[in-house]
Amino acid sequence: MRFGFASAVLCAVVLSVAGCGFKTDPVPPQNVVPRPIDDLTYAIDETGVTLRWTYPEKSVNGDELTEIYSFDVYRAVVPLDDLCETCPIPFGEATEIPGGATADGGTRRVGEYNTSLLRPDHKYFFKMTSRISWWAASTDSNIVSFVWQTPPSVPAGFKVESGDGQAALSWQPVTTLIDGSAAQKKVLYQVSRSEGGKEFAPLGDPSGATSYVDRGVINGRTYFYKVQSLMMLGNDKVSGGVTDIAEATPLDRTPPDAPTSVRASATAAGIRVFWDRPDDPTVAGHRVYRRNEGQTTAEMIGEVNMPSSIFVDKSAPEGSRPYYSVTAFDDAEPANESQPSPEATVR
Repeated sequence: MRFGFASAVLCAVVLSVAGCGFKTDPVPPQNVVPRPIDDLTYAIDETGVTLRWTYPEKSVNGDELTEIYSFDVYRAVVPLDDLCETCPIPFGEATEIPGGATADGGTRRVGEYNTSLLRPDHKYFFKMTSRISWWAASTDSNIVSFVWQTPPSVPAGFKVESGDGQAALSWQPVTTLIDGSAAQKKVLYQVSRSEGGKEFAPLGDPSGATSYVDRGVINGRTYFYKVQSLMMLGNDKVSGGVTDIAEATPLDRTPPDAPTSVRASATAAGIRVFWDRPDDPTVAGHRVYRRNEGQTTAEMIGEVNMPSSIFVDKSAPEGSRPYYSVTAFDDAEPANESQPSPEATVR
């Protein structure tokens, strides 16, 4: 009797601790799983697709996470002919990707996953989860989707020309796909710009034009540009080849107005040339030109910086009647010079 009673008590204890031989997966507390990834994005080029996301750095209750055990990427593939917008997305088995530290030098790490196993005329869906252990997984991330079709080729002949307050881009039309076959659908182009080391951002919407003038620039700053070809399949975009990056530094090429009311008078020190001081704040100075009698062209004889509007010619040849004109130049680099003023001479 005592043995039977002891055995029953022991079995009860074992049942309560270990299930008495029956095993089930442990259920993680809800506050130790990572927060779901909410910034899953994708980028398509002619080789395939690249998924990107930032590593979760907190659990669902706000605790700091220093390491992610792994990521699970889920993919669904649907032929366009079978696409049902209201049907559940048929995600398959997960592909596991190793994790690691959530930060690198204080900066949150960015994860990447590449795949080139894509079939034309199919729509792809991706989502993912993260784990801090094999049994503690987050809920699903946001879902990204795209249609894969053989992409259009890279736009050829891409060039950028700097202008005054603008950058002019041009390229040749794309007529083929990357496999060499003819493009059966209209090819569009997306222009993107980067400034000061920032990420490239699209300029406007895709267009069928093979040129673009960017007037949203500041003279003296350097900008970087690239163009990507694409096609539309219904509401889905098929991204094609991307050009090499080209740069442009718009420059101020507009000269100031010519000086007004230029006069000349003889003094004991020489011939004094003077003019009205300009209101233009970009004018950095003036250049004085002299044409002697019998000459057809004038030569520069001096330069004065603002705010001066007087120049004394001490080298005028005796016995001749010189004629003077004045130009204005601005503070651009290189400087822009105005047309010469009307000539003036000593009366």
